[in-house]
Amino acid sequence: MSRVTLTAFQQQRQIAHGNLSELLQQIQAASVSEEPVFIFNDRNGKRLDIHIHGDEASALAVYPELGSHQSEETAVVKSRGRPKLGVSSKEVTLLPRHWEWLATQSGGASATLRRLIDQARKTNEPAENKRRRHERAYQFMYEIAGDFPEYEASLRALFADDEAGFKTCIANWPQDIRQYAWQLAFKQDEGK
Repeated sequence: MSRVTLTAFQQQRQIAHGNLSELLQQIQAASVSEEPVFIFNDRNGKRLDIHIHGDEASALAVYPELGSHQSEETAVVKSRGRPKLGVSSKEVTLLPRHWEWLATQSGGASATLRRLIDQARKTNEPAENKRRRHERAYQFMYEIAGDFPEYEASLRALFADDEAGFKTCIANWPQDIRQYAWQLAFKQDEGK
């Protein structure tokens, strides 16, 4: 899983971008006015309540996921499975008919379940990627652009996955907000 990056805005201008440490350094090095600073998680578009004059440790106490370079699954201490291979044992509850069907498959239950999950992930990936992009853009736009012109039309274009219509709707928004909203809405996810 890639590192979590953040983007900060003040007075409709992007003032910082990077991981938590980089972001706080950039904000503290800049001459930040008394106007509020809005910080967003680039992965999900949600606004974070991080004290800009605080330190990294205090922010991590509230948002521990910002310091993690591992997925939640690999961060768990593993005691069963094959830890050296990154395999952890978890419980799966199935009905008897499911266990009977799994028993007839080549490679056993675990291999069959892995194949089924991989196949489902490949099949659903484009739709899931689009849903994530739309949701993160919506989260950001809700927080920062709700009173901008063409806000509702931009949401309709967003959820219709109409990039040209979306760009038209946000054309008169402040440049940094327009660029970030488009990036969240239409830039493809890089290595999840």
